[in-house]
Amino acid sequence: MTPHFIGLVPRASGRTAAALLAAALLAGVAPARAAEVRLAGDALTVDGAPFQVRGSSALSRFAELKAAGATTVRTYGDDPGPILDAAGKADLKVIAGFWMAHPRKGFDYGNRAAVEAQLAALKAMVERYRAHPALLMWGVGNEVEVELPAHVSEPTIWAAVDEAGRLVKALDPAHPVMLAVAEVGGNKAAEIRAHAPSIDVLGINGYGDGLPSAAARARAQGWSGPIILTEMGAQGHWDAPATPWGAPRELTSTDKAERMRRYLVAARDANVGVLPFLWGQKQEVTPTYYSLFLPTGEWTETVEAIAETWGGTVPGGPNHAPRIATLAFAAGETMPAGGRLLAQAAVSDPDGDPLALEWNVMAEKTGRSVGGDPEAVPASFPQAVHPMPPAGEAGAVEVRGLPAGRYRLFLTVRDGRGAAATGNLPFLVE
Repeated sequence: MTPHFIGLVPRASGRTAAALLAAALLAGVAPARAAEVRLAGDALTVDGAPFQVRGSSALSRFAELKAAGATTVRTYGDDPGPILDAAGKADLKVIAGFWMAHPRKGFDYGNRAAVEAQLAALKAMVERYRAHPALLMWGVGNEVEVELPAHVSEPTIWAAVDEAGRLVKALDPAHPVMLAVAEVGGNKAAEIRAHAPSIDVLGINGYGDGLPSAAARARAQGWSGPIILTEMGAQGHWDAPATPWGAPRELTSTDKAERMRRYLVAARDANVGVLPFLWGQKQEVTPTYYSLFLPTGEWTETVEAIAETWGGTVPGGPNHAPRIATLAFAAGETMPAGGRLLAQAAVSDPDGDPLALEWNVMAEKTGRSVGGDPEAVPASFPQAVHPMPPAGEAGAVEVRGLPAGRYRLFLTVRDGRGAAATGNLPFLVE
């Protein structure tokens, strides 16, 4: 998966490294030096001290990520310069990702000219940023092995990754090289170890109840180096229960946080690096499925779980996110065109904050969600929502006036202090 940040963060052109160094010396300022990053068995040290990878993928809100207890930001493939600079100011280290093209999208690793062009781009990135003091390691590839065409084998991919890793090591032996894969089912970790020996750190993108055992399963395959859960979330949409028409059922933010608390504690106890996905917001399946923040900026309860586990604080200071106890249709999830559905919710706030409930209907997205590929935000139909009289810490709405189609009813609960809870219900108009 990817946050589809690729192409969204252009790097402004600037002076050469030599010119910057000369300017620093003329100003009497000692130039910053790269951190000394070393492997220590299954762990990392930075400047001689043990370093635990805790963080997320992010484009902004780095100070808040640091305050939550994070140490690390991960990028996927954009020019990492702006993130290195901004994260470094927040005292965060960066896993600088290089996007290796995916065969499922048409890239041919048998086309030597295309491979050489990709390696040239990697070389330019490493040479430009290898001395940056915020650099922790290089991330070479993300889920390159997902949904390979029939004529492409995984060993071919691992060999391509290894070639990229060897290039990085030749250019920058001072920083480890990481590969992120989609889970470690089968014998994937062993295959990487055999066919891509240049990879120092194994990144595992995982979602759901396989997370607590992911590192142990990789170890059982012979992986002895550091392991980072490079993406982690409560449940992947591919594993979620689905409606009869195939719409994955999304957990409420309350249920997501309950699961993430368990996963984060298990990873901490196993001394495994963690990068919960996503310190930001994106449309993937829904606008809330993988996002820790709302489009309007509020944070959800998983951020609270992160801060609790890492000994940090939530954005804005002490606060707790609202909770959704129940969210359901009163009778069924289908209706005929011209019909109506009644939905009810029970919500609360641990701090007793007054809560504002916002309901909205959106069309179900079309097409498959694969690997975090960009998706258009589905159309909204706020006119289909008709509030009913509230009763205590509850809310109810009637949905009507929609043409035939597939939809979701969304609930957003805000506490007015920067936190929110979310949930949604798929439904069908026949």
